[in-house]
Amino acid sequence: MTPKTQAQDFADKALSKAPQATLMFWLVKICATTVGETGGDAVSMTLKLGYALATLIFLAFFVVTVTAQIRARRYHPIIYWLVVVATTTVGTTTSDFIDRTLHVGYVTSSAMLLTLVIVVLVAWKLTTGKISADHITSRRDEASYWLTILVSNTLGTALGDFSSDALPDLMGKLAHPPAAGWDAWGFELGAVVFAGLIVIVAALHFLKWAPQAVLFWAAYVLTRPLGATLGDTLTKPPVQGGLAFGRISATVAIALAMGVLILLSPKLRRPTTGAP
Repeated sequence: MTPKTQAQDFADKALSKAPQATLMFWLVKICATTVGETGGDAVSMTLKLGYALATLIFLAFFVVTVTAQIRARRYHPIIYWLVVVATTTVGTTTSDFIDRTLHVGYVTSSAMLLTLVIVVLVAWKLTTGKISADHITSRRDEASYWLTILVSNTLGTALGDFSSDALPDLMGKLAHPPAAGWDAWGFELGAVVFAGLIVIVAALHFLKWAPQAVLFWAAYVLTRPLGATLGDTLTKPPVQGGLAFGRISATVAIALAMGVLILLSPKLRRPTTGAP
């Protein structure tokens, strides 16, 4: 890398309105997706507002936060992570509305949302020439970035719900002899599967065996169902394999954990500084 290229790379990082994808970034992102699951369910189920009305409420929250994010001239951690939480709550209630109210089905909705994620990424690549992960410095990149996040978090919710329903049936059929009783392990099985897939993506990242932008967005999609299964494990009743914590109290506790992690990480509190 030449000094000029180094300087440009540093400038992009310093001006970027998205934090670097460090380990702490991914930990906070998993917390945000878990908050999205428990918070979305709290509004739609605990408060009994329904999936459609809850989706409209969280969509309004997303519009407000993403507008503030795009208008900001630099990275603000509070605004940034509020937008992430907004996308996860919208994703939760939207996916639930598609699958449980419209009865589209997890397989069909997951296929539709995956196609939409690919379309958004291809359009982003064609219009800007690249797909950014943590070098978000233009309005066009930022709009594409948040649209991809919104759709990928909705996809992740559908995948998480599908895995918690389908995996127990699959494990019961694969057992010798076939056995029932796997329903109580649906959420835990889903969490293990998605955690394993994330480990594979991380290995590909460190080995540099795949394009980094593709791996970033693969991890972004996979951390959503991981958060969803963790959220369901915390809040669902024991008969469904959960721990029966209240949705509202679980949401508050995980949100506080998010705040602590952000405060503990300088790279999440402020953009890159210094000289190349």
